[in-house]
Amino acid sequence: MEIIDRFFKPPASSYFLFGPRGTGKSTFVKRQYGDAIYIDLLDPERIRSFSARPERLKEIADANPSSVHIVVDEVQRVPEMLTVVHKLIEENKRRSFVLTGSSARKLKRAGVDLLGGRALLHTLHPFMAGELGNEFNLDQALQYGLLPLVIHAKDPEEVLRSYTALYLREEVQMEGLVRNVGNFSRFLEAISFSHASILNISNVSRECEVERKVVESYVTILEDILLGWRLPVFTRRAKRALVAHPKFYLFDTGVFRALRPRGPLDRPADIEGQALEGLVAQHLRAWTAYSRMRRDLYYWRTRSGVEVDFVVYGPEGLWAIEVKSSLKITSGDLRGLLAFRDEYPDSKTFIIYRGQDRLIKSGVACVPCSDFLMGLHPERSLDNLDTR
Repeated sequence: MEIIDRFFKPPASSYFLFGPRGTGKSTFVKRQYGDAIYIDLLDPERIRSFSARPERLKEIADANPSSVHIVVDEVQRVPEMLTVVHKLIEENKRRSFVLTGSSARKLKRAGVDLLGGRALLHTLHPFMAGELGNEFNLDQALQYGLLPLVIHAKDPEEVLRSYTALYLREEVQMEGLVRNVGNFSRFLEAISFSHASILNISNVSRECEVERKVVESYVTILEDILLGWRLPVFTRRAKRALVAHPKFYLFDTGVFRALRPRGPLDRPADIEGQALEGLVAQHLRAWTAYSRMRRDLYYWRTRSGVEVDFVVYGPEGLWAIEVKSSLKITSGDLRGLLAFRDEYPDSKTFIIYRGQDRLIKSGVACVPCSDFLMGLHPERSLDNLDTR
């Protein structure tokens, strides 16, 4: 199987590399650090050994030159090891650790402060279209997502079903994150309706028949195990009254599809629209994460209901992005962007849509979705995608 190069560029110092399972963390570190000491904490015997004596890590480090990287895969399974890592870094600044994980939940519960800033925190995401190059297929990405685990599968739909079940069993049930797995399973179905939408905890609570406080804790768990994330409202120098609640996204479109119930009362267009917006969201999130320049991601919505799907803000500028699952752009599609530009005259505006042609409408750049996604690269700004 051909290994695809990732846009993520690792730092020279010690760092954490967090990301959901199946995003390719193990593949990346094994390829990047071929001569490293590799400690796999998915191995039950390794877990028992280091849980009993975390100081074994110091014995291993002392037996090897400081130029050799030490990789600890799924470090959250033995959080006590971080105390040893912390001490080893203090003793020898040249010693470099790469600590991967698919959940920050257990580390938080153990009171670990992620080495007090002595190791950088990075994240690995599903593939970006630009990483896949000619292998990228928009229709397949909308249906199955962009997890490496799924893209390389013979039966991606079956892998996605197994993936969600694996998370329930190994990340939620076995780690004791929830008391009632049945309630959490119903919550997962209910929260899928909130994908690419403003998060209303009360509505989710009613839908899955679980108390509001419990649902709030479940959303935090989803964030901690990296399956979901919240997008805040852009409020800088706001002149209009804005909503206060964040939007919610599952981290991958394929996972959204696997969790989202479908039936005769569900409109396919609604699901397609959620899938497209979610696909753009996960790309923008990876693009901001991999960039060496500060880029912050938001959305914008007034209390009167005027909305822009995404706002990117940073030293390079201010961009507003609207996503439309349609083949043509109408004047109504421009409403949110024009309102945003009226409030922020220096902003640049995009509509991402399913058509084939690049257009300019009322000063808004209309870009086909595949072109937009393929053009995203951490080392380039969004100006590279503008047709003007």
